[in-house]
Amino acid sequence: MTRVITVGAAQLGPIQKADSRENVVARLVALLQQAHRNDCDLVVFPELALTTFFPRWFVENISDADHWYETSMPSPVTQPLFDEAKKLGIGFCLGYAELTADGHRFNTQVLVEKDGSIVGRYRKVHIPGHEHNEPDRPFQHAERYYFEPSMEGFGVWNAFSARMGMMICNDRRWPESYRVMGLQGVEMILCGYNTPIHYVPDPSQDSLAGFHNALVMQSGAYQNGTWVVGVAKGGIEEGVDSLGQSMIVAPSGQIVAQALTTDDELIFARCDLDWCDRYTKTLFDFDRYRRPEVYGRITSQRGVVEE
Repeated sequence: MTRVITVGAAQLGPIQKADSRENVVARLVALLQQAHRNDCDLVVFPELALTTFFPRWFVENISDADHWYETSMPSPVTQPLFDEAKKLGIGFCLGYAELTADGHRFNTQVLVEKDGSIVGRYRKVHIPGHEHNEPDRPFQHAERYYFEPSMEGFGVWNAFSARMGMMICNDRRWPESYRVMGLQGVEMILCGYNTPIHYVPDPSQDSLAGFHNALVMQSGAYQNGTWVVGVAKGGIEEGVDSLGQSMIVAPSGQIVAQALTTDDELIFARCDLDWCDRYTKTLFDFDRYRRPEVYGRITSQRGVVEE
């Protein structure tokens, strides 16, 4: 029996600093309803989908930024999204900033089933940017100040009759992210991102932002025989132009759907999960072809060592 998930990638346009969470949640609900009209089983929202990308500003006292974080999920403000999803019988994946009861700060995603229950939570592993105030930048990228890297790694969950994984933004650039999930039999990876087009450390990469975005997700999908759903928050947010180009990538590495704007936009695709077998049981048969005995450097070494 063919297993098919119709997945929607719910791209968001800019969220400005003055926009309320209530307003943002209303936009998410509208995208959810649009996805339901298109028979989607699952909708994926971007990284930090409830707020502007606040790491572009630096505050000396991090507690002054507490209002950007969620201390519970669902919360009174996000409960309408959970309620609407349950009413419509549609699942979703949501990215947000998390402040735990014991004071830890994570860049987080949750996966929610069609009945409104939380299936799993993922906290971002690869945190980019910088830890200290760099006032000479045109905008900050202080993610390493606002978030700590998760030590939980990359889980895979049984949901939507599939093996589902999650990652966030910079995680998609690292092949290990996909491979760890691939070794757990992942069939669909859900990834939210906020990616500024201008890369301050090396502006020569600016013109390649879209190419690199597609490259990493297409190669990760192909080399691990998995669907990848990459969803952006794009457009000009607080003066910073961010990449859109949300996409759904097949296990072949082919892009089967891609956003055409940098606004709120839903794209969707019928994803045949059995397509994964064409790769994981042939060219990328891990059990038959992998050689972990010669891959020791990957886990034993962090930086480059020349011998």
